[in-house]
Amino acid sequence: MKHSRVRLVMESALTARDRVGVQDFVLLENYNSEAAFIENLRRRFRENLIYTYIGSVLVSVNPYKELEIYSKQQMERYRGVSFYEISPHIYALSDNTYRAMRTERKDQCILISGESGAGKTEASKKILLYYAVTCPTNDHMAILGDRLLQSNPVLEAFGNAKTLRNDNSSRFGKYMDVQFDFRGTPVGGHILNYLLEKSRVVHQNHGERNFHIFYQLLDGGDDDLLITLDLERNPQNYRYLVKGNCPRVSSISDKNNWKVVMKALPVIGFTEEEVQKLLNIIASVLHLGNTQFGEGEEGDTYITTETQTSNLAKLLGVDGSALREALTHKKLTAKGEEMISPLNYEQAVSARDALAKAVYGRTFTWLVEKINQSLALKEEIYHSSKDSSVIGLLDIYGFEVLQQNSFEQFCINYCNEKLQQLFIELTLRSEQEEYETEGIAWETVQYFDNKIICDLIEEKHKGIISILDEECLRPGETCDVSFLEKLEDTVGSHPHFITHKLANGKTRRVVSREEFRLLHYAGEVNYNVNGFLDKNNDLLNRNLKEVMCQSDNQILSHCFRREEVIDQKRPEMAATQFKNSLMKLMEILMSKEPSYVRCIKPNDAKQPGRFDEVLVRHQVKYLGLMENLRVRRAGFAYRRRFEAFLQRYKPLCPETWPNWHGRLVDGVSTLVNHLGYKAEEYKLGRSKIFIRFPKTLFTTEDALEAKKPEIALTLQTSWRGYRERAKYQRIRRAVIVIQSGWRGMKARRRAKRRRQAAELIRRFIKGFIYRHEEYCPENEYFLDHVRYSFLKNLRQNLPKSVLDKSWPTPPPSLVEASEHLRRLHMRNMVIKYCRRVQPEWKKQMMQKVVASEIFKDQKDSYPLSVGRLFLDSRLEREQINLKVIQTLGSDKVQYGVSVIKYDRRGFKPRPRQLLLTNTFAVLVDRTKIKQRIDYFSLETGISVGSLSDGMFVLHMPTEDNKQKGDAVLHCSHVIEVVTKLAMMANKTSYVNINPGSIRFTVARGKEGIIDFIRGSELKVAKGKRGHLLVCFDIKNSSTS
Repeated sequence: MKHSRVRLVMESALTARDRVGVQDFVLLENYNSEAAFIENLRRRFRENLIYTYIGSVLVSVNPYKELEIYSKQQMERYRGVSFYEISPHIYALSDNTYRAMRTERKDQCILISGESGAGKTEASKKILLYYAVTCPTNDHMAILGDRLLQSNPVLEAFGNAKTLRNDNSSRFGKYMDVQFDFRGTPVGGHILNYLLEKSRVVHQNHGERNFHIFYQLLDGGDDDLLITLDLERNPQNYRYLVKGNCPRVSSISDKNNWKVVMKALPVIGFTEEEVQKLLNIIASVLHLGNTQFGEGEEGDTYITTETQTSNLAKLLGVDGSALREALTHKKLTAKGEEMISPLNYEQAVSARDALAKAVYGRTFTWLVEKINQSLALKEEIYHSSKDSSVIGLLDIYGFEVLQQNSFEQFCINYCNEKLQQLFIELTLRSEQEEYETEGIAWETVQYFDNKIICDLIEEKHKGIISILDEECLRPGETCDVSFLEKLEDTVGSHPHFITHKLANGKTRRVVSREEFRLLHYAGEVNYNVNGFLDKNNDLLNRNLKEVMCQSDNQILSHCFRREEVIDQKRPEMAATQFKNSLMKLMEILMSKEPSYVRCIKPNDAKQPGRFDEVLVRHQVKYLGLMENLRVRRAGFAYRRRFEAFLQRYKPLCPETWPNWHGRLVDGVSTLVNHLGYKAEEYKLGRSKIFIRFPKTLFTTEDALEAKKPEIALTLQTSWRGYRERAKYQRIRRAVIVIQSGWRGMKARRRAKRRRQAAELIRRFIKGFIYRHEEYCPENEYFLDHVRYSFLKNLRQNLPKSVLDKSWPTPPPSLVEASEHLRRLHMRNMVIKYCRRVQPEWKKQMMQKVVASEIFKDQKDSYPLSVGRLFLDSRLEREQINLKVIQTLGSDKVQYGVSVIKYDRRGFKPRPRQLLLTNTFAVLVDRTKIKQRIDYFSLETGISVGSLSDGMFVLHMPTEDNKQKGDAVLHCSHVIEVVTKLAMMANKTSYVNINPGSIRFTVARGKEGIIDFIRGSELKVAKGKRGHLLVCFDIKNSSTS
């Protein structure tokens, strides 16, 4: 059942009908009022609701703007949905037609009509696009769908033109068949074209253009192509393009459209050679229009544009001289003999234009045939077309009434008369069939039968077309006026035919002497007979045909057959050809189930949002929409299937709400009885309910709207209760599942942990037993654990300083590895420490290292000096006399300290300054340098006592006459001074630590001795035997 899919059988707009009108004109209360009809259109147009139904007929108003209603999502929304389920749309009609074709296995057709600019071509594009997107497909079908879509821009380029009413007006009628296989997949297509407006090739009204392809070629073709075709870009240079004085249109990009066409041609199946031949023909038409004639003294005609004619012959692929001859002469056959007769100027111009029209018209027919070949059902893929069904698309001109109506408008309006006749006949037939199927009594409908007008036009021997043909064939002088006179004689008494001569005084004012008026179903139209005979003849001189038959352009040789020249039978006239093709079209349409799209343009200015009531009323009349509505409303305004009606309105009756379990017809009967329907307001058929008056339906709809809050509250209450119960049950089931799963998982984890623990304990005990054995499977876990534990403990207890010598005790198996790690760690700490040391501190450390090497464990005062920093100098720069600095010159003082120098005789103490430079040291007494000691002369080195005193001796070479002996000095910073002096002199290995006494040279060959003793006080004095006695107090030791 489709109950779950039936959302809204009636459009929601029913509940807002005062604002947006009704979605179906059948539901209009005052259906006989044209004003009410147009007001409903206006309301919907104002809300961008451009589609409205008249029963199954779709009325479309051109919005002249892009609407967001054609997306793929919209296509899916309408796909497979009942026709009246949601708002009217071209997709709803397309889908309904497609489903009818598939379910009923009967061919369908969609008839699209409306005047120029109403959107017929766009509607057909939307239908084709819907089928291309929504129908099942495969690779081959995707190619076919692409060809169907790509054929549109090609046909538009060659068959559409800018007119006063429409920038992209189709100037031909088109009927397209799309074939579907048993699966509903498009498998082929075929196009029939009707009445191409060939006269537009040679003449356009002011403000109009020729066919698009001419302008696209000139604007979009590349320079090489134009040179090949001998064309210029400016369309003003071509006589066939200047008559409308409209070379450019703001809404059209000829260059972009040219690219689209050139891209589409290969998709359809055109080869490069065919495209070039086709463009040669298009260019030849332009050159043909520029072919000019001159008139001789004797009235004969000659061509004045020889270069133009040569280019023309080359493009047409014909002999140039033969073409010139055929354009200026005609061939006559009398009593079996042929004669060549020259043409006068007017006849030559007419022959030229006739050739241009014939070439373009036949090329267009060839183009349609070529497209049909690419769309044809492939028998090698589908061996039989018996199982295929067809959907036909008829995009044909609507009823036309212009300021000047000629032969083309006569044919167009005749076509619309036939379509209206078919429409009324099929609509009445389908209505009658539906009534009979449902068992409802059929009531005869009164309507205007336009058969009388169709007979007036097409009746044999008496109709306007027959009279026109006779006048064209009649020997002697014939003209358009004589044709009008014959019409007056033959059909003058017809109630739907009027001329100036036959009209009364009031009518004569609006019907000229060259016009006749037909009273069509859609209104009165005046036709001007000027040009009727020429356009109906549409003949090409025989010698021009002979020339074109010999063309080496394959397209033209196909269009102009040799049999045509040989055949002496006169071809049918244009009007008769059109009548015959129209009869065949009627047969095609009669064999199919029709659907209708009626297109309306809201204004002539192509402006969005503007609704011209006069123009719309004019189209409503010409499209016969009021007649259509009247026929549809003659019986019952509304009919729906029982299940759809009951599904929507069952809340209005307690017995049918919430569900009806009996027969559908009984449910509907119970519902309407509860609603108080009167017997004359409705009928129950076999599967549908028929409601006569819209008011009855609107009352029911309003009752449903009033009931909706109560229904909504009931549904909300029930839904909330159901939702909460369902939620509780889901949560309860989920909790039980989670609890069961969690308990099971916990038990499995616990058992697994126990097994792992038991296994671990066994392995540990076994490893402990075999711990002294070589590494083996029995002890590998235990030994690995011991190693891991040691390494983990080591990681947490690594020494943090280079002075920290602690290290965890390793197990026996890791003694060697532990030692490697200790050394690596110590080296790493040392590297890190060294990287952090500043240059000044590094210098300090180097001095301390040298001091350690010299004094460690040898001098008592060394341990106290370790923690004290060595200074760069013990003297401030101001303490050194300026004269001394000047005397030293470039030798900078690197270190200075105050010392006590003891004389060699008597050991008298003298305060001095010891200054160290890079190459020597000096002893300074205030402003005078008393002694210079070169570093290289300290051969015997420096002597220092082992106690905590500050005495040190600088030993001088005895051979140096400048030196008077060794220098005996005392300094409270003896370790610092000696270290710096040894480093500067590079004599660190020459420092002697003497534990008891120091021998020194007093003079050449004479020695002195310094004795060191421990005492209660610090004293330096001359002792026994002339020795220098140094007594040192340990308690007050502070020498660094």
